[in-house]
Amino acid sequence: MDNKNRRPRVAITHGDTNGVGYEVILKAFADPAILELCTPIVYGSPKVAAYHNKVLGLDTPFTIIANASEAKDDQLNLLTTFDEEINIDLGQPTPESAQAALKALDRALNDYGKGLYDVLVTAPVFKNSIKDFNGHTAYIESKIGEGRHGLTILMNDDLRVSLVTNNVAIKDIAEAITKQKIMDKAMLFHQALRRDLRVSSPRIAVLSLNPRCGEDGVLGTEEQEIIIPAINELIGKGLQVFGPYAADDFFGRSSYYRFDGVLAMYHDQGQTPFKAVAYENGVRFTTGLPLVRTAPAHGANFSAAGKGITDEQSLRNAIYAAIDVWRNRQNYDEPLQNPLPKLYHERRDESEKVRFSQPKPREQFPKRTNDQAPND
Repeated sequence: MDNKNRRPRVAITHGDTNGVGYEVILKAFADPAILELCTPIVYGSPKVAAYHNKVLGLDTPFTIIANASEAKDDQLNLLTTFDEEINIDLGQPTPESAQAALKALDRALNDYGKGLYDVLVTAPVFKNSIKDFNGHTAYIESKIGEGRHGLTILMNDDLRVSLVTNNVAIKDIAEAITKQKIMDKAMLFHQALRRDLRVSSPRIAVLSLNPRCGEDGVLGTEEQEIIIPAINELIGKGLQVFGPYAADDFFGRSSYYRFDGVLAMYHDQGQTPFKAVAYENGVRFTTGLPLVRTAPAHGANFSAAGKGITDEQSLRNAIYAAIDVWRNRQNYDEPLQNPLPKLYHERRDESEKVRFSQPKPREQFPKRTNDQAPND
């Protein structure tokens, strides 16, 4: 069966075993309807999964396998990534629970190199518990990135946000922002919107660093010296990039509805408004790497572990998004596999550049047409 019609094989790592990873996984697959869309392979521990099933009062069935090649359709396949006993201390990050998360992730990445699944969904971890671990994106980059850099996009039906800097102390942000970094992130974002999310002519809003866009240098010069020059050069390359916009006014007026993506300068500037509107259903998507990776937007949520109160919809959406991106990439890449369709793609791209080449004033928010709405 060809890739377009077969069920995608979705690897799911169990995350920190003392967090809510198993809860959202077991809840998501309690409804067998999701098995019609994919063949799931949970990388984890049958003993830990059974413990969570019991504590949560769930009865989600799963089949234990020793190798991803054994995964079968119409069942929740649970691949044993370690046999040793571990203590479960719900709500408390421990070295044991962190190592359990890392073992599952390492096994999954190793299996990806063997072509044993199509996309990866990662349940949350507590990265401070894992030595030299700076998040899933950086870790996957180092293991299978092949020299490429990943970009995390936070997304739901209404909003897509990416960051120029991430996990940088506030005092170091201004120094970390460069014209080249803004351009690199914006171009990765643009390509992801086109190829992975199938937005034909993406429009990206760029936020300012300083309050009120620096007020012509009174509150900072980064807008004039770094951000605006980066935007102008991106426009010169044919990208539909607008800004910079003051973050408070931009989100306060819900102006993100007029764009296909928002490029924020630092962690809290992008993450805080996103989680305010999309905590229960948001998705983290890593683009720019060979492997399609998604995750629920929430963290390990230790305070809720074992209580049965965490909504599984974010994990479901992460699975749906991974499948969509996997199929979108196939559909986007297929015409480029032989010369004539490739020529058509190139000509179409040039026509789009001409069509949207008229300059637009930065103070006006462009309106997004129906064919550019989220989830195109």
